[in-house]
Amino acid sequence: MARRQFSMVEYFNKRAQEWTPLLSFRGQTVADWQAWREKAYAKFIELLGEFPKPVDLAPDVIYSIREGDLIRERVVFDAEEFMSVPCVVLRPADMRADGKGRAIVCSHGHGPFGKEPVAGNRSTPELEDNIARHHYNYAEEMARHGFLTISPDLRVFGERSDGGNPYPGRDKCNVHFIRGAIMGIYTLTLNIFDMMRCVDYLQTRPEVDPERIGMMGLSQGGTMTTFTTPVEPRIKAADIMGYVNPWEGFGIKRANFCGSQIVPEIYKWFDTHDIAGLIAPRPLLLEMGVHDTCFPIEDQLKGYAGVKRIYEAAGVADKLWVDIHPGEHAFAANKAFEFFDQYL
Repeated sequence: MARRQFSMVEYFNKRAQEWTPLLSFRGQTVADWQAWREKAYAKFIELLGEFPKPVDLAPDVIYSIREGDLIRERVVFDAEEFMSVPCVVLRPADMRADGKGRAIVCSHGHGPFGKEPVAGNRSTPELEDNIARHHYNYAEEMARHGFLTISPDLRVFGERSDGGNPYPGRDKCNVHFIRGAIMGIYTLTLNIFDMMRCVDYLQTRPEVDPERIGMMGLSQGGTMTTFTTPVEPRIKAADIMGYVNPWEGFGIKRANFCGSQIVPEIYKWFDTHDIAGLIAPRPLLLEMGVHDTCFPIEDQLKGYAGVKRIYEAAGVADKLWVDIHPGEHAFAANKAFEFFDQYL
């Protein structure tokens, strides 16, 4: 009698067991890397689809207050015709408006508070707990170290969440992914576009050197850093925290992602380490917690190995940093300061 199988969970698990993305890097030499990167970058841009048309930023600083040694600002600017971006900008109180300052785009993860904990908002016990659990206030910490930081809300999060629960009982990320996909519009691509507009805004700031801009993010913020940096050459160095690990594990077996973190056919062509590898030859720091319960360290080490092969083939192994730390799904704060000091 034929063996019957009705489970869609098992179906995709089986399909993924021998899956190799069509453009996953397999080379060893600089020539191999150069040939791969040309093809891979073109396909990556194709998969992201059409980007919106930018409009005038028309930025507003809603308020600017001093908090100890920092200046905290609420900034809003227009990204495209039908969308504005709310942000928190932090900078050292003594940072001069001389065009020499360094800046970092700080992307938040898939959490209930959007940008607020990343920017160090401790106004409620829930925010305090969120910061403590993930060492989440990296925009605040990098600002205290001397950087100007900008923390935007991603679409579907924070001030852009339509009240937090517009589709009761459903993941709003997935609903918006489906809504956009039938139009050929992807929320991940829209968020990448918004990160690029953050860079546009940073380049208008009188404190910032346009050539000294980096990006960092944890979890979905790591997704955003991984996907944005290859297509935004003005980002000179990147810190990806708790993200680069094989799609087979977190994407297929555990389905630990949402519609805001994918575009159609991405795993047909690339694994996450290939996308991170497109950042080469620019400097990249990967942070991985050995007690990460969101993305197991065993999977993250596989992702790191894949990125390492690409950076070695590109001849820039020294520009790939790694911080394997004894923490959870969190900002380690061990090497990030030194990393950005060196490359920005």
